[in-house]
Amino acid sequence: MSPTRTTVVGLICCMASGGCASTVDVQPAERAPETVRLTADSSPPRELAAAPVTPVPTYVVQPHDTLYSIAWRHKLDYRELAKWNGIGADFKLSIGQVLVLEPARRVPQRPMPEHPTPELPSPHQSSPQVGKPVPLDQRPAVPMLVTPAPAPAPPSAEGGAPSVTENEPPLEPTLPPPDGSKWVWPTERSSPPRPVPGGGILLLGHLGQDVRAAGAGRVVYTGSGIRGYGNLIIVKHGENLLSSYAHNQEVLVHEGEEVMMGQVIAHMGLGPHRVCALYFEIRVNGKPTDPLRYLSAAR
Repeated sequence: MSPTRTTVVGLICCMASGGCASTVDVQPAERAPETVRLTADSSPPRELAAAPVTPVPTYVVQPHDTLYSIAWRHKLDYRELAKWNGIGADFKLSIGQVLVLEPARRVPQRPMPEHPTPELPSPHQSSPQVGKPVPLDQRPAVPMLVTPAPAPAPPSAEGGAPSVTENEPPLEPTLPPPDGSKWVWPTERSSPPRPVPGGGILLLGHLGQDVRAAGAGRVVYTGSGIRGYGNLIIVKHGENLLSSYAHNQEVLVHEGEEVMMGQVIAHMGLGPHRVCALYFEIRVNGKPTDPLRYLSAAR
């Protein structure tokens, strides 16, 4: 049979059987919609701005320094200064020792993330079959974590402001002035005392004039290491009361010596602007207070 006839017979067979082949328009399989699965790491952590770090003020102990002189220089209570630095009852310091000049600061708490971690399903709950993700509109809502607001502090018994919390610094106690019979003026007065910014008074006199202890106590510092005070004497009266005598020409007492009220402890020298004067100051719990409250009734 010739090739041409064979081709014609084949075509007739295909037409009789409905066609040997048909053209099929193949379409790409429709992709399943992408699903979003909630995991513990699906929410990016909230970025936290780095808080500025403020350096803690410190002081390096120098020769002839004492705990009292360092506290006096920085207007601190010597007992608090010892507590912050773990110094024992003997108040012993070492040259080169670094002291912090304020209490330790608390580390701020890390804020909660803006998007809380979703709850994971319980092992007893039925989970959807693998390969059949749950549509977004049929998923249970993730409960939001709500931080309750802090309860307001209860008012005081008198109905005033809330009580002081632990983080707030205690208020400076207001002590009544001591009995005038227990105090004397630290030197003879040729003119009224002159108040000085910062809390003390300036008493004018003449060079070499006697300087007396205004009250009984113990000498806790003598020296010229505190700038602006010249030759300085600090006397401790009780646990929270100190008196100072500055710009002395000659110091007649030493550290650790017990002095009586009215005892001559120094001779007057040159004060500010090269004027003969005594600078006298009283501090309660490390803070300057008005000396005239203690000397107003003194003899």
